[in-house]
Amino acid sequence: MTDKRIWRGIQVVAVAAVLVYVARRIASQWGELASLQQSINVDWPMVAASALIVLCSYAVLIWTWQQTVRAWGERLGFRDASRIWFVSNLGRYVPGKIWQIGAMGMLAQRVGVSPVAAIGSSLVISIVNVLAGVAIAVALGVGSAAGQAAWWAAPLIGVLAAGVIAAPWILPVAVRAASVILRRQLQTPKLPHSAIWKAAIGCSAAWLLYGIAFRLLHISLLGHATGDIARSTAAFTGSYIAGFLFLPAPGGIGIREDFLQRFLIQFGIAAGAEAWLIVLASRAWLTILEVLPGLAYLMFTKRAPKTSSPEAE
Repeated sequence: MTDKRIWRGIQVVAVAAVLVYVARRIASQWGELASLQQSINVDWPMVAASALIVLCSYAVLIWTWQQTVRAWGERLGFRDASRIWFVSNLGRYVPGKIWQIGAMGMLAQRVGVSPVAAIGSSLVISIVNVLAGVAIAVALGVGSAAGQAAWWAAPLIGVLAAGVIAAPWILPVAVRAASVILRRQLQTPKLPHSAIWKAAIGCSAAWLLYGIAFRLLHISLLGHATGDIARSTAAFTGSYIAGFLFLPAPGGIGIREDFLQRFLIQFGIAAGAEAWLIVLASRAWLTILEVLPGLAYLMFTKRAPKTSSPEAE
């Protein structure tokens, strides 16, 4: 119990330190930011279009996870998969983020998916999603970085590709780690290789859709955007992954904002108050799109049956 309290204390201190640091950086440009906000005329139809593309990326990820579950020979309808995905997504706003994986596995078991497929598929998507995201951020962003940084891009992408290929061997290690964190014994699954390729393709497509949506949000706020979609995608994806990997911060808060602001400048997309405006708007935009669907499912849908129906497959 003492160890748990110590870990929680470390999480609180780490998150507080990050938030104070980011708040001070924003405060240093608050006057310019407030002045900029007064001249903004938001293009709401374009904001809606960007939100629709994000929802499309969610649909791709849900389908990808559904297909990964089926690679274990299980059945999971798209409707059930959507509900489980969005409700478990709320877990990323709990410090630690492992609760998102645990919730996904638990909810999948409630609709008849075996524990092995439920936990295994959740881990597969998480691992492959991170590897694919880093590869896309590096591949699309390296051309905008300083020239001396380009030499490491190809080796890093090669390592990430090897990581995807090695996922069947990485998964048992991840399962053992999840068993320790969740304090329950999880069976180590034998990962079908087809699940890896489906997950890699689906996760990569979702990251690209995220990048397009982020670009539209940028234009909807300022009426223009420098750089290109590739750089916008690299900036968004890189910052999102950084926030995701910082386990203490719910939703990557603070870390994602800091990295995104730096990437926007590094890639020549935005600077100064404009960069911070995009960063803050992006946080509000993505939080709403991540949280509202899960809350809606919790509030307006009945409890799932014990077995999954083939509807909407």
